[in-house]
Amino acid sequence: MHVRKAALAALLLSLSSGFLPPASAASVPDDPAASAAADARIESLIARMTVEEKAGQLSLYGPADIDTPNNPQAGWRNGQQETADVRAGRLTGLFNNAGLEGKRRLQQIAVRESRLGIPLIFGADVIHGFRTIFPMPLAEASSWEPALAERTTRAAAVEATADGFRWTFAPMVDIARDARWGRGLEGVGEDPYLARQFAAARVRGFQGSNLSNADSMLATPKHFAAYGAAEGGLDYNSSDISERTLREVYLPPFRAAIDAGALSVMSGFNEIAGIPSTANPALLTGVLRDEWKFKGFVVSDFTADEELIEHGYAANGREAAKMAFMAGTDVSMQSGLYMRHLPDLVASGEVPMARLDEAVRRVLHVKQKLGLFDDPFRNLDGPPAAQRAENPEFIALAREDARRSIVMLKNEAKLLPLPKAGTKIALIGPFSEGTKDLMGSWSLFPGQSAPVGIDEGLRAALGPDSYVTIARGSNVESPLPGGIEAAVAAARDADVVVLAIGESQKMSGESRSRSDIGLPQPQQDLAEAVAATGKPVVVLLSNGRAMALKGAVRNARAILVTWFLGVQTGHAIADVVFGDFNPSGRLPVSFPQTAGQVPYYYAHKRTGRPSPEGAPGTSFKTRYVDATNEALYPFGFGIGYAPVRYDSVELSEDRMGMGDTLRVRATVTNTGMREAEEVVQLYLSERAASVTRPVRELKGFQKVRIEPGASKVVEFTLAASDMAFIGRDMKPVVEPGEFDLWVAPSAASGIRKRFVLTRE
Repeated sequence: MHVRKAALAALLLSLSSGFLPPASAASVPDDPAASAAADARIESLIARMTVEEKAGQLSLYGPADIDTPNNPQAGWRNGQQETADVRAGRLTGLFNNAGLEGKRRLQQIAVRESRLGIPLIFGADVIHGFRTIFPMPLAEASSWEPALAERTTRAAAVEATADGFRWTFAPMVDIARDARWGRGLEGVGEDPYLARQFAAARVRGFQGSNLSNADSMLATPKHFAAYGAAEGGLDYNSSDISERTLREVYLPPFRAAIDAGALSVMSGFNEIAGIPSTANPALLTGVLRDEWKFKGFVVSDFTADEELIEHGYAANGREAAKMAFMAGTDVSMQSGLYMRHLPDLVASGEVPMARLDEAVRRVLHVKQKLGLFDDPFRNLDGPPAAQRAENPEFIALAREDARRSIVMLKNEAKLLPLPKAGTKIALIGPFSEGTKDLMGSWSLFPGQSAPVGIDEGLRAALGPDSYVTIARGSNVESPLPGGIEAAVAAARDADVVVLAIGESQKMSGESRSRSDIGLPQPQQDLAEAVAATGKPVVVLLSNGRAMALKGAVRNARAILVTWFLGVQTGHAIADVVFGDFNPSGRLPVSFPQTAGQVPYYYAHKRTGRPSPEGAPGTSFKTRYVDATNEALYPFGFGIGYAPVRYDSVELSEDRMGMGDTLRVRATVTNTGMREAEEVVQLYLSERAASVTRPVRELKGFQKVRIEPGASKVVEFTLAASDMAFIGRDMKPVVEPGEFDLWVAPSAASGIRKRFVLTRE
């Protein structure tokens, strides 16, 4: 009993410190003597800096003389002004400035010609690769393999640092539960547990074993916080959520990223309950600093501080700078507000000098951790990116990542895999050939190879005797004259149709919200016409969000979600279509039946009038009159070429105390003729609590290989901390009670067990 009480006390203490157990940090501990010397150097610099130079260390800009049509034209500067600003110490660094020569020249000015010689930091939006473009983060999350994401971000860091970049504005860790929001493709999907695993893995990948290493990049989890909860799925819109939802759903991935070693955080464009995130002291100081003890710095998103004016929160630029800075935003991106207004705000006493010094200290500390003071020209003397040879290991990794990101949703009558010999294939659709849409958004930098097209991939897999007829059929969003007729003719002459349809690169991403998450009508018309031929159809769905499928697409014999897979798209798709790789991806987002169901997510709350299973017509229940409440394809769902059966689930006990652990053993059997790779998922739900709980919550998963005909025992361990939630006082709590547990292949199925958590 004493042991249990001690364990319970330790549990509650750990929960009160931030709800989540800390992840292992990426960087090794500092040498005390070296840290003391570094601190002394930083304090010496701060003591000698003018207020203007301090404001400069908190001002970040994009490259000069570059038109940025996708963003507001704030803070635009020409090359002459940029050079003068570097020489005068009026900026801390630049972002997305491609090329080594320009970086080297500016760094020479900063280090050798500015008064204090403080080095610049160069940042970039390295979202899913630098030269080698990997699948978009949402696609990669379909692998359910955080270790794979750590490998791809490590590769991205190696390539980006070779071009002089030491800071990335990634990973995006926003939870996205509304498929209309276009930026969901930059994140991990709808579930905070899965997002935590990927957030930590991506930080470790970018930052490596130590930030001072030449190939390490400073990671920046974004957008703090709840940017993905934008009302209506409309980008930059308000988020109106409860503090409990904020703490249980949207904050945990940020905490995981910070615990993994992230030393910069980006604020969000959105507001929460009337307070814009960039000027929200409860978030930027209360949560980050006071609760989580975050030691890094906060950077605004692009002009987010200036946008406080448009929010109706600040009257002018001076007030916006003051509000953002005093709330805890240390670095201003692009607006120039800090450089223009901080000196006067300090002189008037509205911003204390101590707060200014604190922000500068944080920035200089991170520059020191990156080794910029010791070697400011590291990686700035190599050949340009376009002249560097492709790394074959990274290309192989991109192919592995891409095929592991593909999710098979349907395979009626075992249509897939297609035989390589003797099959006449009609490859139809706007993505059948050409490659510009296969990368996805945020493919910004020079030296990138063109992605392998779907047609190229299929033909390479089939060899010179292949029979593949291509008919585009339609454009992405408009009809193609004669296109449907040509596609129908190709389908009639083929044994099977491979229908490459979906969203263009410009339909998902920042500022790419969609009110209709279905297929554009010209493509739907194409699908209906091709299906009417009676030939079996394999749908290849290129997409950056969960989509509402209907008609011939929904009814196709086989459906593969191929997302935006990057440079090895065609080869990866061919690997799966022809069976050289058994699809193992699982959905990180729920696919709704219709757009009218969104926002849709599996971990929803119960209501007092749940709709009975099998009785959709029951009145006065929580239901739609024209659809069921279920997803078309639920979170966690996906199938492979070897069917898997869940045989049994056993619990080590049916009652556990607060200081105990519960062991869960599940037997999973491969009933197929080839090796299976199954994502075994563990879900929990408390039946009654002081705050209502979701119908299910993911608490663990394992991806396991099972030989044909064999069974595998998968074991999970649960502690009382896994049952914590935010209580009525907004603090983490664990309450005794009855729990349901599922070991399942998705959030909508599985074997259910019950246990009781007691106070002892």
